[in-house]
Amino acid sequence: MLYDKASDLLREKPEIEEEDVGRSAFRRDYGRLLHSPSFRRLQGKTQLFPGNESDFFRNRLTHSLEVAQIAKGIAQILNTTKPELENDPIDLDLVEFAGLAHDLGHPPFGHNGERALDDCMKNNGGFEGNAQTLRILSCVEKKKLRDTDGKDADVCGISADGHDRRLGLNLSYRSLASVLKYDQQIPLRRDEGASLVKGYYASENSLVQRIKEHVGNPPAPGAFKTIECQIMDIADDIAYSSYDLEDAMKGGFAHPLQLRAQVLGGQSLIAKKLLEKLKREISNITELDLFNAIDDLLNLDEMDSRGASSSLGSYETSKLVASDGMTRCAFFSGLVGKFMHGVGAEMQPGKDVRFSKIIVDRGIRIKIETLKHLSYLLTIMSPRLKVVEYRGYEVVKTIFDTLDSEEGHLLLPDDLQLMYERLKDTGSRRRLICDFVAGMTDRYAVEFYSRLRESGASIFKPL
Repeated sequence: MLYDKASDLLREKPEIEEEDVGRSAFRRDYGRLLHSPSFRRLQGKTQLFPGNESDFFRNRLTHSLEVAQIAKGIAQILNTTKPELENDPIDLDLVEFAGLAHDLGHPPFGHNGERALDDCMKNNGGFEGNAQTLRILSCVEKKKLRDTDGKDADVCGISADGHDRRLGLNLSYRSLASVLKYDQQIPLRRDEGASLVKGYYASENSLVQRIKEHVGNPPAPGAFKTIECQIMDIADDIAYSSYDLEDAMKGGFAHPLQLRAQVLGGQSLIAKKLLEKLKREISNITELDLFNAIDDLLNLDEMDSRGASSSLGSYETSKLVASDGMTRCAFFSGLVGKFMHGVGAEMQPGKDVRFSKIIVDRGIRIKIETLKHLSYLLTIMSPRLKVVEYRGYEVVKTIFDTLDSEEGHLLLPDDLQLMYERLKDTGSRRRLICDFVAGMTDRYAVEFYSRLRESGASIFKPL
């Protein structure tokens, strides 16, 4: 079934695009993202451990670079191994774009900041990192505005009558589709204490409908999720499950044999919690499946001269994996390579490849999910990181509540103050404040908080 590729490349605001040699619309979108302030600020946002703890640990920027590389690698494998893709290959620039952009909407302090902003926005459409990514790309970034009638030519982005003219990076519809992970609108209002909802904001609802009109809909009933978005999603899981655990080992939280003992030990609470989480992701998974995955992933048994298992040798090897850079790199590089080659695709000849289904070998999926949740249970839920979690939530919520108070908007930078004053309704104004807080790096958020509650920086240092 042929489809109109030209429709994928259209933008909210038409642009004269004379194709450079070797530079497609998707490559142009990639460049716009790479040069954007929102992308640069990812270097100051937490992945697992606070950035000031060590130069080794990953941040959101380095994590996004790794996701982009893994996603591109998966696409290259599929383009080479799937005959259906010979004449219509997965676009590598588009897949790489999706990987680079996937965490753009994460606020300071990761999921703790996300939870704080969602609590603040419960009555105004909520907050969620993926929804914020789409909003940044299509609205918040300061590159393109809609055409005006000449009466309102300033660059504020909000017209004098309160109309929002911002278009963000004005990306192609197919690029925007590549970050649309959850095909549902987040409710405008939710009860206090309601759990976070993944999706897109009501403010982007009409945009999502236009994306679907231009990119098309899945040939079979189901959620809208392009093949590039699916590849990005599994690449994120691979990077998160492997490299967060590597950071945890470097941070002294664990080594392979210790993790294996904590899961496989008798009456293990960790094993029970892991199995509960895995059952939400993988149907018909059993305790034996979990134990086999852990045994295969973390089995470092060393044999002595008689061919018997050496406990001391295994322990020394396990400690070496955690402490020695080259050994640790080889261990996790091997895992990532194995996981990537476990990714395939269900493709039907003659059908629209945009919505072909990415599949993962069941054994590989169990291992990816096991490592991902194991890292979460043993590091993020540890008392040492819980202190950081509490601090991050408090900082983000305090900043938002202060800016949202009477005359609190006067603490905003000058351009945002003008935008705030031109917006006519409370919901739009609160969303503007939310955009500002979500865009902060961890360091900037702490500095802003200190100005509000502590001595802070000099008044001569601009906000």
